[in-house]
Amino acid sequence: MPTPETDLLQSWHANAQSWIAAIRTGSIESRQQVTDQAILLAVLGRQPERVLDLGCGEGWLLRALAERGIKAVGVDGDPTLVKAARAAGTSPVHLASYQALAEATVDIGNNYELICANFALLHQDIIPLLCALHALLIPGGALAIQTLHPWTAACGNYQDGWRQETFAGFQGQWQPMPWYMRTLSSWLNALDMADFRLVSLQEPQHPQSAVPQSLLMVFQTR
Repeated sequence: MPTPETDLLQSWHANAQSWIAAIRTGSIESRQQVTDQAILLAVLGRQPERVLDLGCGEGWLLRALAERGIKAVGVDGDPTLVKAARAAGTSPVHLASYQALAEATVDIGNNYELICANFALLHQDIIPLLCALHALLIPGGALAIQTLHPWTAACGNYQDGWRQETFAGFQGQWQPMPWYMRTLSSWLNALDMADFRLVSLQEPQHPQSAVPQSLLMVFQTR
């Protein structure tokens, strides 16, 4: 029987080409105006020499970091996105499922100074993955997470649970995508259980918008 997790993966397989086109044409306004710059600055602010981009997609952040002299490695669960990222840049990009990453059965390197998860943590049970990521970091390494802001994404239902992204307003053909929304306290509790401590919290917002475009948190290993 299909589960939200399997439907989530299937949606990425179905939407990969549309996603590549959307990112490379700059058609997602919130990313162009706010969130891309926010995550890039959060990474650069830590001055890392080696970064893992978790859920790298078609590789835009890998290319941005490489242009600034940062050694970046990507990993994604969709083969079409991985192929596109490899073709467009010079950074190593691995294909790995969520389960393989959580169970640490795939070699994607280690001793990273920073791991970036930019709108990439969409599953319900993320604690096993967070623990696996902790093991890939150097002592004192950081994990930067950008996600939909739970207060604005909740739409009046501020509690943990599966939601659906319909990609309304996006150009092209899209398959709806399930994703798991968690409250701010749930985010912090999950990271605490994986032995991370919060060191920075931002709410990136466009000056002309009344609501934040995302929630951006940086955690450090204990």
